[in-house]
Amino acid sequence: MKRILLTVVATLLAACGQQQPPQQGGPPGPMPVSVAAAIEKPVAESHEFVARLEAVERAEVRGRVTGYIEAVHFKPGALVRKGDPLFSIDRRSFVAAVARSEAALAGASTRAEFAQKELTRFEKLLSEKVVTQRDYDQRLSDARAAEAEVRSAKAELDAARLDLSFAEVRSPITGRASKAEITVGNLVQSGVPDATILTTVVSQDPIYVAFDADESAYLNFAPRLAKREAIMVNVGIAGETGFPRRARLDFVDNRLDPATGTVRMRATLDNPDGALTPGLFARVKLTDEGGKRNAVLVADKAIGTDQSKRFVFVVGADKVPQYRPVKPGALVGALRVIEEGLKPGEMVVVNGLQRVMPGMPVAPQTVSMESAAATPAGNGQAPQQTGAKPEDTKQTAAPDASGAKNKQ
Repeated sequence: MKRILLTVVATLLAACGQQQPPQQGGPPGPMPVSVAAAIEKPVAESHEFVARLEAVERAEVRGRVTGYIEAVHFKPGALVRKGDPLFSIDRRSFVAAVARSEAALAGASTRAEFAQKELTRFEKLLSEKVVTQRDYDQRLSDARAAEAEVRSAKAELDAARLDLSFAEVRSPITGRASKAEITVGNLVQSGVPDATILTTVVSQDPIYVAFDADESAYLNFAPRLAKREAIMVNVGIAGETGFPRRARLDFVDNRLDPATGTVRMRATLDNPDGALTPGLFARVKLTDEGGKRNAVLVADKAIGTDQSKRFVFVVGADKVPQYRPVKPGALVGALRVIEEGLKPGEMVVVNGLQRVMPGMPVAPQTVSMESAAATPAGNGQAPQQTGAKPEDTKQTAAPDASGAKNKQ
């Protein structure tokens, strides 16, 4: 029994004398973030709007004569040129109408020729006082009526030939055709407003970019519009970064819509490859190249959103980030204009915004604002923490079990 008690006591004394390993870690250090100085430079006033592409020309191809479709000469969605045949209508009745009108014209011409000869003969007889003036006037009336009949027959022949030409339906403009609304064997009705729509053709190059500009944009460009100066706009469509296309502003409506406070504008955009089609949405950027002003700019990713507010974190000499509400403006390249809330030279957090807590110190690493703007949001690497001392990170190895046994 004594031996057991001595063994337990010895074990306890050995455990008490064994060195305890130091506790790992400690309070976390300042969070590493990237900061950059807000820059100031001249920028041009710009406005961005949502636009829609529209065709310069659009034609609804309708039947101008009544008849049955014999052939369709295009494929749905094909490019057609002005004058290309699209549909053929059964032309046999129109050929017969032309022949009938030609015969009527021949008969009228014969009667007119006879009436003219009669008139010439009665003129001679009247001079010899063989016939009365009344007889001569009758022959003159007959000759003039015959001439009128000839003109009427010619008009009917022209109308018949025109109907015959309408039996071949041709494209009125150059552009892209839609599908055929009427296929072979179906009846085409003529006459307004019941004329049958056969297909539609819309032009492709150039194409309109139509948008509604607000009152401030209109007033900004009003002096140049009054002088009819050339104004270029930048255009971007879905899938494109920024505004890579250039269009010329060619139309501004003559009144502002009081219900929306906007004015209709339109620009002409080249579309040589036909890749753009009417109906697509687009983005338009109006820039006043002649009226530049100094503005404060930061990287767009440095601006956070707090419900309806926009903010940045400003880091001072104490390395404590301060919440600062701002009013963002237009995007200039990769930088965003700050209209209110920030001064040039103030250091703002551009990377690691999600790790910042107001009032908690950070470990800032200074970078240039241009390089920060060039790095996509979320792809930038946070700077490594460099303020730790070697002794802060050194760990003491715990003695192994054999060492403890030897000490016993």
